[in-house]
Amino acid sequence: MEQQGQINATQMPRIGDQAPDFKAMTTRGMIEFSEYNKGSWVILFSHPADFTPVCTTEMSAFAKLEDEFAKWNTKLMGLSIDSIHSHIAWVHNVKKNLGITMRFPIIADIDMKVAKLYGMLQPGESETAAVRAVYFIDPLGKIRLIMYYPLNIGRSMDEIWRVTKALQASDENGVAMPLNWKPGDKVIVPPPKTVEEMEEREKSDYEMVDFYLAKKDI
Repeated sequence: MEQQGQINATQMPRIGDQAPDFKAMTTRGMIEFSEYNKGSWVILFSHPADFTPVCTTEMSAFAKLEDEFAKWNTKLMGLSIDSIHSHIAWVHNVKKNLGITMRFPIIADIDMKVAKLYGMLQPGESETAAVRAVYFIDPLGKIRLIMYYPLNIGRSMDEIWRVTKALQASDENGVAMPLNWKPGDKVIVPPPKTVEEMEEREKSDYEMVDFYLAKKDI
């Protein structure tokens, strides 16, 4: 029987699962994911191929914001089904032509091991290139949010940023985030579980839409 938080070999990782561990060669050397993840959030993202235009725009955007993500205790890790030599050449090419250095590790997943482990290789889209997957993994190694984009559509960095901040603010304050929430907006207080809690809520300074929907500042 499958245990809670675990996945079997035929099932893609889901929200709430423990992130599958792996060792892989990257542009920063051999890395064991569980060690890289320890104590930090990680955004693990895949791209279809090196030396391609959409991927270059995306990876450059991640690289430019790496220090900002670090301020939110968040590390970055990329992946594509390319060799380490291709990765290194691409990193050099982007630095030479755009003046942007990809300092975060990029997994050389030439055997597709990690891509298959995380459901990044989807035959209906391509059998040889990873789709644009994004996994948000918390410091305890749990998958908290997953995004998938097809090969021909670039990701929204604004949404990746929003989600990073929303997940951490939600954990820190024990609240939920309404539609289009961004830092500075009011958050949703969990609904009352007893009549007494409901009566206390009616006396609070929350923004009350109704007893089950109340907002506050954090």
